[in-house]
Amino acid sequence: MSHVMFDLDVLRSFSTGIALGSYARAADKLGRSTSAVSAQLKKLEAQAGTALFRKAGRGLELTDAGQTLLAYAHRLLELNDEAAAAMRGADLEGWVRLGLQEDFGETLLPTVLGRFARAHPKVRIEACMVRCAELRERLTLGKLDLALVWDTGDHPPMPYGERLLKAPLQWIGTAAAPAGDRPYWWPERQARSAEALPLVLLDAPCPVRDIATNALDRAGIPWRHAFSSSSLGALWAATSAGLGLTLRTPFGLPPSVRGIDAATAGLPKLPPMGLWLYRAQARPEAPVLRLAELVRQAIEPQPRVAAPGRAQRARDEVPA
Repeated sequence: MSHVMFDLDVLRSFSTGIALGSYARAADKLGRSTSAVSAQLKKLEAQAGTALFRKAGRGLELTDAGQTLLAYAHRLLELNDEAAAAMRGADLEGWVRLGLQEDFGETLLPTVLGRFARAHPKVRIEACMVRCAELRERLTLGKLDLALVWDTGDHPPMPYGERLLKAPLQWIGTAAAPAGDRPYWWPERQARSAEALPLVLLDAPCPVRDIATNALDRAGIPWRHAFSSSSLGALWAATSAGLGLTLRTPFGLPPSVRGIDAATAGLPKLPPMGLWLYRAQARPEAPVLRLAELVRQAIEPQPRVAAPGRAQRARDEVPA
């Protein structure tokens, strides 16, 4: 029995088309013609031995087999890129000091630092998790080489930075309470309660804390401080225990809490937050640039994940 050897170049075209929502755009990005990408996708289906796409209106969507292959494609390409980076930077040496906030401690650090350490074992990394004001201060004093910082627009951008994305700021409550046994302050029931809305917030000074209280004041919704801490982990614990509502972006939410639709709950809509990656220098050393590249890859919007029971879709019909 012959073994199927998937072509990584073909898998990259396949993955890129899904990520961009269009194989025509994928062809442009990869520097190929649409006919070349079409031929690659036909080859991929032949190797897979099954259909990877099906018609969906004016476009295409992945079959279940296509979804499965896409997941493997991401893993194979990531491993290939990691190996290539390791060969390019086999002799890379130095020291990188990374600062970030707690939102990314469990989701970003293991992935990024693990990949970096495997590819560049001679580079020493120091990471610290502190709040945005301290990150800015450490960058200014030259105590950090890289920092991942949330920005609410209350500070002008610092030098040598790039905004990676804008993330929605949302109200968050406990995921534990069943629908019929929710606390009296649960937003869907708040209109029937004379009590002030309890808030679970980080200690002042905190721009997100100010956003929450100012938004509620403008909406005429009474509130009170139910819990305050300098630790994000403590906020998650208090929120999941049902002490009140907090607010944060979707990054790093534990399963014990859930986002709340502001319109449905009668809560004020919140502004988005920008996520910036700052460097301490205009021309940093090679290890800093490499770590910045990995952080960027981990943070930037990923290929869209289909809702349960629905396949991912590409709007054009290149494979036809």
